[in-house]
Amino acid sequence: MIVWQLFTTFMVIGFVSFGGGYAMIPVIGAQVEKHHWMTPQAYLNATAVAGMSPGPIATNTAIFVGYQTAGLPGAIISAIGIILPSLILVILAAAFFYKVYKYKTVRAAFYGLRPIVTGVIFFGAIKFALASGMMAASDLYSSVMLWLIFAGSLYALLKLRTHPFYVIVISGLVGIAVFT
Repeated sequence: MIVWQLFTTFMVIGFVSFGGGYAMIPVIGAQVEKHHWMTPQAYLNATAVAGMSPGPIATNTAIFVGYQTAGLPGAIISAIGIILPSLILVILAAAFFYKVYKYKTVRAAFYGLRPIVTGVIFFGAIKFALASGMMAASDLYSSVMLWLIFAGSLYALLKLRTHPFYVIVISGLVGIAVFT
């Protein structure tokens, strides 16, 4: 049954993925491809909309995939599947780390995990860029424009400290102007 498959898949993703929602995107994408729930382009679009929607991107992506695959029941079950592991693990981890965080080795281990989480997020960004055509040489104009929008967005976020909502809206408007 597809709903059970969605639940178990997102439950496993929720239990084994570390680094937050953006780090989970490539893991979810691999499962979507494996099960043929969506086309790669449909998944890319769902991830883009999930990123712009309020709430956690991984949960929003799971909801989009579930809805696309099995309608409203699929969306609900996918959301429960991806949220439940975090809820369980956070409660257990909080109880455990409350007792052991005073040890220097525990703090050092968490400090050592930071580069891995950053690497997984960077991997997801590269995969997203490849899938969206940002790194394709086939259409030089589109690639250059995508990189310019990316660079402008990054500049606005980091240097001008523009709110992400405005960067998203302006990038979308620029995309409409440039690509239509």
